[in-house]
Amino acid sequence: MTYWQIFLIVAIVAFVLEMFTPAMFFLSVAIAALITAFAAIWNPDIHILIIACAALSVLILLFIRPLMKRFMHEMPKGVDFDSEYIGKIVKVTEEITNTTGAIAVYGERWDARLANPEAEPVPAGAEVKIIRNESIVLFVEKV
Repeated sequence: MTYWQIFLIVAIVAFVLEMFTPAMFFLSVAIAALITAFAAIWNPDIHILIIACAALSVLILLFIRPLMKRFMHEMPKGVDFDSEYIGKIVKVTEEITNTTGAIAVYGERWDARLANPEAEPVPAGAEVKIIRNESIVLFVEKV
């Protein structure tokens, strides 16, 4: 197996890993390995190829990743989370505290936390209003 084939395999593996962990870390490794695979066709010195791949990975990670992350955050979302859930009154399925709890929204279970850390825990069966979200955790207040 030649060096360009090895770097091509590394690039493919890194692309697959990026699909499972979309942090854009493995994407930088994949792009660097792909560029190095092309360079390996003309330069058979493995030491230079490894150094080039590592340097390219770091450069891509430091310079291109922040640009890509900013671009991804500026892209419009297909579904506006705020308009669908924020302000909705729902039932508590598990007591809600600052660290645990759950609510039912459209028949689905969602993790919930108190929007106000000083508020009293909300027991199961009570109604709460969704105030905001952070990722997949909804923050609520008692109605």
